[in-house]
Amino acid sequence: MAVTIDNSNAAQATKKKHLGIPEAAFLEDVESFMKQPGNETADAVLRRLDEQYQKYKYMELNLSQKKLRLKSQIPQITQTLEILRHMQKKKETTEPMETHFLLADNVYCLASVPPTDKVCLWLGANVMLEYDIDEAQALLEKNLSTASRNLETLMDDLDFLRDQFTTIEVNMARVYNWDVKRRSKENVPKSTD
Repeated sequence: MAVTIDNSNAAQATKKKHLGIPEAAFLEDVESFMKQPGNETADAVLRRLDEQYQKYKYMELNLSQKKLRLKSQIPQITQTLEILRHMQKKKETTEPMETHFLLADNVYCLASVPPTDKVCLWLGANVMLEYDIDEAQALLEKNLSTASRNLETLMDDLDFLRDQFTTIEVNMARVYNWDVKRRSKENVPKSTD
């Protein structure tokens, strides 16, 4: 019995969505594109392409800001995990742990921390919760994994956006060049034979 496999759905499933970023279509044939309804003038088409380009720029700005946040968040999570691991080792002893903690910008204070199995983590929006060290470590490891995955996805999306910039820029140049050729043909004086 022969089995046929339809690969068209598999190809569509493997094509990754990039946060809903629309893909810019490359204009293969500018002449036929300009004959389509709504493309009466090159200026109108160029304005639409420029508008799409500006939307991509706005998306890039937002993604770049998210990237910066993630790049600063990952080292913070990693540092907190290291501290938790150190506290995990120290909780079996009876002697307090001496440490410096950040009191304000560039102001540190010396502290003596007794052995404990509880820690408090900032969750954001001025919210702090108490956790067992093991729970806190599991939460932070999960957050680190999620942040790393999100950063990787963001990098892919930024690469995809750069490709869209290139496509739009090439399309704009092709429409502009098409218009220049069209104008030069219209302005050529007809020779009298």
